[in-house]
Amino acid sequence: MEFSEALLKFQLNWPHFFAVFCLVVVVYKSSVFVLRKRDAQRNVEAFPGPKPSWLFGHVMQFKQDGTDLDKFVKWGEQYPYAFPTWFGPLACYLNIHHPDYAKTILVSSEPKCDLAYKFLGAWIGKTALPFSPPAYFVLLFFFSCFSYSHSYCLFLCSGDGLLLSKGQKWFRHRRLLTPGFHYEVLKPYVTQMAESTMVMLNKWESFAKTNKTFELFEQVSLMTLDSIMKCAFSYNSNCQTEGGTNTYIKAVYELSHLSNFRFRTFPYHNDLIFYLSPHGFRYRKAARVAHSHTNEVIRKRKETLQEVNELSRIQAKRNLDFLDILLFARDEQQQGLSDEDIRAEVDTFMFEGHDTTASGISFALYCLACNPQHQKICRDEINEVLGGKDTMDWEDLSKIPYTTMCIKESLRLYPPVPGTARRITKPMTFFDGRTLPAGFRIGISVFGIHRNATVWENPDVFDPLRFLPENVSKRSPHAFVPFAAGPRNCIGQNFAMNEMKVAIALTLKRYELIEDPTFKPKIITRLILRSLNGIHIKIKPVNPVE
Repeated sequence: MEFSEALLKFQLNWPHFFAVFCLVVVVYKSSVFVLRKRDAQRNVEAFPGPKPSWLFGHVMQFKQDGTDLDKFVKWGEQYPYAFPTWFGPLACYLNIHHPDYAKTILVSSEPKCDLAYKFLGAWIGKTALPFSPPAYFVLLFFFSCFSYSHSYCLFLCSGDGLLLSKGQKWFRHRRLLTPGFHYEVLKPYVTQMAESTMVMLNKWESFAKTNKTFELFEQVSLMTLDSIMKCAFSYNSNCQTEGGTNTYIKAVYELSHLSNFRFRTFPYHNDLIFYLSPHGFRYRKAARVAHSHTNEVIRKRKETLQEVNELSRIQAKRNLDFLDILLFARDEQQQGLSDEDIRAEVDTFMFEGHDTTASGISFALYCLACNPQHQKICRDEINEVLGGKDTMDWEDLSKIPYTTMCIKESLRLYPPVPGTARRITKPMTFFDGRTLPAGFRIGISVFGIHRNATVWENPDVFDPLRFLPENVSKRSPHAFVPFAAGPRNCIGQNFAMNEMKVAIALTLKRYELIEDPTFKPKIITRLILRSLNGIHIKIKPVNPVE
């Protein structure tokens, strides 16, 4: 009887209990919000910057129309070295745009910022959802009530590839993966890169005959994806000729697109909203397809290598690929990588190895189209080196110095990764004495450093002679950082430079690139540097020797 009466009282009074609970949560969250806001403002008092909105920060000043990166450069002219940038009321980054400041963070091994990179976790991490959906919703509700973080990443990843990992795990994986980028391993990749490039150039015959303007980036992206599949898996995807019918290729494209879309759609920064959305469903479906494919490739390769216990025995029969290196990687205790670690690293290599190089190659070709005098010097150099060959060999890569300088200058003007972000684990003091506390987010604007007028004379002008050895020696080594620098620099930078040299050399040997002044790229950051309206040029055939 007493229990029934208590239950009846609870049923009558539960709205009051719920109202009190909600009030407590609101008061708690409001108090935490005010304290965090005050702390964040105090932490950047020493760094003046553009005035933010109290609620939206600087977000409303970014128009997503192709002018946002130029805005950062303009702000950099007003606020030397660094300035704070606010994304909403609490998320603040110190935006660095000078090599002397960048050096302080780049020489460290501080981890990548969780907010900037977490959206890739379900793809290049280990698992997509460690909880069942009901448990996920309960946990997310609990954390949303009693945590001041706006997003919790409960479903994103329980482990990461090299891009996202940190601490001892990052250090161990970096050491184990480094042999995969030894020049002896990279050498045979040149032939595969050339094969993929020739497929693309054969497709361009129709554009050369019609003299019509065409969009570069999508074509180049398919080529680099085809190339990375060959180098990472020894897998011929035929993605350039099959018109996107391959399920794995479609999944990779979908994941790249949805990662970009989520990053620029602020409500989707919340895990629960994204999980329940149609885009979240598509993302998880594509991640399952990509993971299933990669797991199957790893399983089959393990079966093939069951009888082999040394890389040298494989190399005697065929060229090594990235997957071979991962499967045979061992630390001092003779411990290798788990299947999940291997899959995460392969997926990371797939992401970092095709989109970034596609951006670099596309903007380099555009720069050469806009600068025919430099294009001609490159073509003469390439024809002299290659002679009558229709392909490129490893030895040829070091014989095209002017072309290499042009590639570097395009990477300066249009860095494929226009910015990177870290979250410092200990207080950091810069050369002028200004300090940031542990836990603060730092954004390194590669685009801002490369366009800084105090570092580069006439920074918007395409001038490859900046990279003559005598000119390079006069600058800070952190003035040109398209692949970052220090211990967390891009492990695949030699792979990327090789592919850019191959693709650009073979393209210039076959076609003259012509600017279409009616199509100017509207550059924007979508994880990598892209153009809102595409990258357009015209081409026409050239004679083998000019």
